[in-house]
Amino acid sequence: MISKEQIAEDYRQIQDEICAGLEQLDGVAKFQQEIWERDGGGGGRTRIIQQGNILEKGGVNFSAVEGKLPEPVKKAFKVDSDDFFATGVSIVIHPNHPWVPIIHMNIRYFEMNEKVRWFGGGIDLTPHYVIPEDATFFHQSLKNVCDRFHTDFYHRFKLWADEYFYIKHRQETRGVGGVFYDRLNPDSAGITWEEIFSFSKELGRSFVPIYSEIVNRNRNKSFTQEEKDWQYQRRSRYAEFNLVYDAGTKFGLETNGRIESILMSLPPQANWVYDFKPLAGSLEEQTLNFLKMGINWV
Repeated sequence: MISKEQIAEDYRQIQDEICAGLEQLDGVAKFQQEIWERDGGGGGRTRIIQQGNILEKGGVNFSAVEGKLPEPVKKAFKVDSDDFFATGVSIVIHPNHPWVPIIHMNIRYFEMNEKVRWFGGGIDLTPHYVIPEDATFFHQSLKNVCDRFHTDFYHRFKLWADEYFYIKHRQETRGVGGVFYDRLNPDSAGITWEEIFSFSKELGRSFVPIYSEIVNRNRNKSFTQEEKDWQYQRRSRYAEFNLVYDAGTKFGLETNGRIESILMSLPPQANWVYDFKPLAGSLEEQTLNFLKMGINWV
């Protein structure tokens, strides 16, 4: 099994690669970096990009933290040990254009001892307006990565994403899904530790080419104020999910993580409209009809 230090170092490199790719994609904005240390052990590099040509707000964060696991997290993880180590890269990008989607990615590794350790992660797409051709491209790209490691990965992880990124109180998915996995080890994955780690890294490195293609398809489209207002409303659903359901947000808060890094996933502006009903036959209604579990995009 590769060491936790090597895993963290490779994740740092992936953070560097993604930041460089996103700066090139935007063409104007540059990432600002803040190095932080965590009380109790470890730290990370928070990198934020704001007010760009297309990227209004985004974060590409790396962390490698260790210490004692709080009791609520121990109960949630169903473990008895106290000591833990966790490292990963987490990304959320909010564009300034209603036809360019929000995107999220996370790759991570967690261990407590030789027997209790796993990889997790995934990528999902949250369009303000669902464009079926883009959703198909997105899912096919993820399937291509998954298929290189296990023929069942895409099917399993796509269903997992559908279930995980579901806003129960709205009865809608956060977006068009993607792939999501957790507690992946040789027993659950059917491949070796080294292969799981390679899968994690390849998924991470697929982020820039996939998102760049989708952004460049849509960034020059014109839009109306009504479409911009809809973007703000869809952002509110994103904020609701991250504050109510997201496991990473909960883990960060429970383990005394850096609050600015944890909440960098929230959009710069979101609007809540009371009891909104889209017009029949509108693009807004069409998008809501796509926010369902179980849609097969490929």
